[in-house]
Amino acid sequence: MKRSALSRTGVAVIASVFSLALMTGCSDSDSDSGSGSGSGDKAGANEPTTAAKALSDSELEKLIVTTADVKGFKVGPADQSDAFASSKKDVKVVDEKCAPLAYVLTGFAPGDSTAYVNRMVQEDPTAKPSASPTKNMEDMTEEEMEEALGSITDALGMTMTIVSLSSYEGEGAKETMSSVSAAIDGCGGGFTASAGEEPQKFTKVEAEKASGSGDESLAFAVTGAAEDDSVTVHAEVVRHGNTVATYYAISLAAFADDAKAGAYNVPAPIIKAQAAKLG
Repeated sequence: MKRSALSRTGVAVIASVFSLALMTGCSDSDSDSGSGSGSGDKAGANEPTTAAKALSDSELEKLIVTTADVKGFKVGPADQSDAFASSKKDVKVVDEKCAPLAYVLTGFAPGDSTAYVNRMVQEDPTAKPSASPTKNMEDMTEEEMEEALGSITDALGMTMTIVSLSSYEGEGAKETMSSVSAAIDGCGGGFTASAGEEPQKFTKVEAEKASGSGDESLAFAVTGAAEDDSVTVHAEVVRHGNTVATYYAISLAAFADDAKAGAYNVPAPIIKAQAAKLG
């Protein structure tokens, strides 16, 4: 069932609530982290303890996925203009155990990382039908107008994914995964986050089936309030040794149409391509 037309205000609210364009491109090495124990794919949880050395920003830059790595997608910098917060320290969460989830949804590293980079990954629009009408609007029939608007909606509905890599000293990556797992388990009723503005309410957190990538992987969906409606976004957090990859995906089409709300997830090709680069 289609919801009411996606208004300009609705788009703005979604961008605010889930930091859609989010996503700060800077590193945040002195950030706070959540705490707790894990849930999800625990592969690698009993690995021998090693004194892992964290990677630098420049090393992560070489490892993060690029357009050449993932067919059908374009990779670019994450836009800072509509970031939820300018710094991870500005993100305030009422229930501290839920903070790792808020960090994933606001474009920051989920734990106390030493280095951090991110990218915006979008479906390649050239692989989709053109959203540009071939006729002037005044010359279109009603049927052609509906088809053109549908094409534009489909283009807007392409899934956008923020991919980030963060690196940790010692047991930091494992501890970060534990804190994310505890947040998924303990924040099912939602949480509230703010960054100096009006608090944003997230009403539900649900664990989802993870990809099984890396040494540990966790997946979750978060539903947030947007005016009189709600929207659900999807995320996955994967540990590769002492590097943690996070994936946060959203589709505006899911906001505009209930039938599409559960029809998307973090695109598997992106996770696969990033995992290949991390070894």
